[in-house]
Amino acid sequence: MTLTTDLNQSYGYDATAERREPERPPVRRRQVPVWLISLLTVISLLLIWAAAASAELVSPVFLPSPAVVASSLWNLVTVGFVDSTLAQHVLASLGRVLGALGVAVLIGVPAGLAIGTSRIGRGILDPIVEFLRPLPPLAYLPLIIIWFGIGEVSKMTVIALSMLPSIVISTAAGVRSVPKDHINAARAFGATRRQVTLHVVLPSALASILTGTRIALGTGWSTLVAAELVAATRGLGFMIQSAAQFLVTDVVIAGIAVIALIAILLEIAARALEKWLAPWASAR
Repeated sequence: MTLTTDLNQSYGYDATAERREPERPPVRRRQVPVWLISLLTVISLLLIWAAAASAELVSPVFLPSPAVVASSLWNLVTVGFVDSTLAQHVLASLGRVLGALGVAVLIGVPAGLAIGTSRIGRGILDPIVEFLRPLPPLAYLPLIIIWFGIGEVSKMTVIALSMLPSIVISTAAGVRSVPKDHINAARAFGATRRQVTLHVVLPSALASILTGTRIALGTGWSTLVAAELVAATRGLGFMIQSAAQFLVTDVVIAGIAVIALIAILLEIAARALEKWLAPWASAR
């Protein structure tokens, strides 16, 4: 027995290993999907809202029931409010937000490139961006009206100015994060400064630019209501403000819900675009 044991130990053989039961893989508990948690949260909030309205804890003038809001939403689609249907209000607001976003991207991306690649550009543009970034749109809205009047130009200008800092800062951050090895490799192969910018810097900073665009979209929607205070005849912000003046709370809530829904759909579209154009960023 002693000799056998010594031989087993010397050759690394463990007789008890044959009698051991194989280790069972850990049992993973099935997790509840995030979308289901979100759906249950929304349903719970709607039930609490309906119960509060049914018990008349708050006056119906200030808190109408979900059924009343849904009926008002249907009337907005079929009949309209303040001489325009819901589709016309939505198209007017979408045109302002997306038009302002296009202007902000056309100005913000080159400005971010200049800040990220040039000391002179950073010295010139940084103070302007940092001046605009903390300013609320209502602060410079009267000045925009004095300069550009009360037409569509002033509305789009206010929205674009609120979007601009996010795009500029995100672009500059993306440019600064480009690996130096990539730039040096392109220069070693004889690439010009323009080619390095177009084929190395911009593709590498694309994920940051798209992230800044997503942030700018949210800022634009929050500025929309303030922009449509100025002599607007159509738009979701104008519709909400008009309804609030006459205490039509169900239309106000319906308009807020429509703005939230459109903002969520635009966020989903922006994420899909980011996944398509910069799949390496979404895979991190």
